[in-house]
Amino acid sequence: MDNHIVTETANTVRCLSMDAIQKANSGHPGLPLGCAELGALLYGEFLRHDPSSPAWLNRDRFVLSAGHGSMFLYSLLHLSGYGITLDDIKSFRQLGSKCAGHPEYGMAPGIETTTGPLGQGVANAVGLAMAETMMAARFNTQSHKIVDHFTYALAGDGCMQEGVAAEAASLAGHLKLGKLIVFYDDNNITIDGKTDLTFTEDVAARFTAYGWQVAKGDMYDLDGMRRLVSAAKADASRPSLIMLKSIIGKGAPTLQGSHKTHGAPLGAEEIAKAKEAMGIPPDAQFTVSREAVAFFEKRKAELAADHAAWEQLYAQWRTAQPALAKDLDAALAGKPVSAPLWPAFKTGEQTATRNASGKALLAVSAAWPQLVGGSADLTGPNVTQLAGESYSPVMRTGKMVHYGVREHAMASISNGLALYGGLRPFCATFLVFADYLRPALRLSALMKLPVIYVLTHDSVYIGEDGPTHQPVEHLASLRAIPNVRVLRPADAEETVEAWAMAMDRTDGPTVIALTRQNLPVFEKADKEWRETARTGAYVVRNTPDTPDVVVLASGSEVDLALKAAEKVPGKSVRVVSVLSLETFRSQPREIRETIAPRDARIVACEAGRSMGWDGIADTFLGIETFGESGPGSAVAAHLGLTVEALASLINA
Repeated sequence: MDNHIVTETANTVRCLSMDAIQKANSGHPGLPLGCAELGALLYGEFLRHDPSSPAWLNRDRFVLSAGHGSMFLYSLLHLSGYGITLDDIKSFRQLGSKCAGHPEYGMAPGIETTTGPLGQGVANAVGLAMAETMMAARFNTQSHKIVDHFTYALAGDGCMQEGVAAEAASLAGHLKLGKLIVFYDDNNITIDGKTDLTFTEDVAARFTAYGWQVAKGDMYDLDGMRRLVSAAKADASRPSLIMLKSIIGKGAPTLQGSHKTHGAPLGAEEIAKAKEAMGIPPDAQFTVSREAVAFFEKRKAELAADHAAWEQLYAQWRTAQPALAKDLDAALAGKPVSAPLWPAFKTGEQTATRNASGKALLAVSAAWPQLVGGSADLTGPNVTQLAGESYSPVMRTGKMVHYGVREHAMASISNGLALYGGLRPFCATFLVFADYLRPALRLSALMKLPVIYVLTHDSVYIGEDGPTHQPVEHLASLRAIPNVRVLRPADAEETVEAWAMAMDRTDGPTVIALTRQNLPVFEKADKEWRETARTGAYVVRNTPDTPDVVVLASGSEVDLALKAAEKVPGKSVRVVSVLSLETFRSQPREIRETIAPRDARIVACEAGRSMGWDGIADTFLGIETFGESGPGSAVAAHLGLTVEALASLINA
């Protein structure tokens, strides 16, 4: 790429970004202006990709972790031929535009992940880089390397300050992800002003300590950046951080270098002067360099040819490795390679749902070889151990990932694994620590990624660990996130079905909330309960006539409800297991009323807050305060969660 074309491309990025943000009267011009040269080199030289085939398996991935600078990405996708038009750019930040305020996964080809919450993109990139090593180890052969590419990310000072990026970077160094390259837009500016207000650490020393290769350069030294990327690619055993000194808002004659360019339009006068300095008519709008357009048209053909050569290699691999090809097809389609051999349980058998989940997980892992995942240093308590060796720098085929005490990064990395394709991630911790991973779970839901969250120790029944570890508000808070499906199975059989439902889901994340304490496997009145449960609820204990009272309960409280119903002989009491409250609530009225008739009195019971049960139950028995330290059953009794209390409510 000729340096003159780099400049023409960079100036186009600047013009499109300034004009789009000014027209919208909203946006962040600082990063697009400051990093325009890097963007030109990324899409003009560094990235191996094919705009005509955005989902190409072996493409390099690029993540704009500093997602507020979205016009940087939109401008380059427009030039590169990803289907973002000038009209799309002119409608930046407007309803329905492909060019949303921050990059949104699925809204336009070439956007690899939703970014904006700072640091998430760095952790997503770690997940993508991990996925590349996993897929390469599983499907490459000595003769045919069908997976062999790099993952790039662009991060700013804000990303470097977020804890999730630190967690993920620490793990990436430990895992020796040599094909991960992160550019650091080192402009010493955040929204409040210069970074020395709060951020004076030695970032290079920190990343060196993590086990990264760290290099420093200048954002505007084109040949220097080329050399730095070449050196990064040459180091196969360390991820690379390329720190590039830059000027935020570069080219804005009176505002460059100021925090004022971070998140506000530059203004018509400033933009006119910036264009004049670039040799562009000050009144020209949405200017695109003809030379840059011509270059990228030629570049598209070269990239397509490279992709075509890979397709030949891929065809040869499929011929030589039909069994591997069949497995890859199944992995990319999210299908099992065999029927799962689900564990069976007997009525009356006592087992914690976390233990039943562990057995179901092994069945899932055998049937879906693409399943990968692990726990945030709680493998034993979560019961999430997989067979075989764990994933590591020397065992890239391992399915079990040890995340360490890094809940937030674990979930965000899981998003990266899901985004890659061909892998189905799960992650695990205690339910109470969902607070640590919630931002990434929200992005799982927003991007419709089928990540599975195994969250154990689901209530005050965990006992002696006390209120810091006893979830009370967590079920309600997770159900409040749109597109998150929360499953709280009531016995071992329901737990197996919860896993089946989770593996069937392709349009969003599933939370499986599990007990530490043993629960009995109970007889189900609905003989088609596995099918009915997919409506969110089914009848466990029925009555010969129309019920006077219907008790809706989830998880461990279904057993409580069954015992309470036996203590109210004078009433006709139906007990319903609500495996997924939000799914049940979303059903048409006629389905809900088949299970919980309108004329019956509805009592709900759950070891948590009542939020979410309103409008569906007439009265509720739960826990509206923090827990206590003591044996689980004693804590529950102290908080009023007893058979007698529920029986009294039923009988009221």
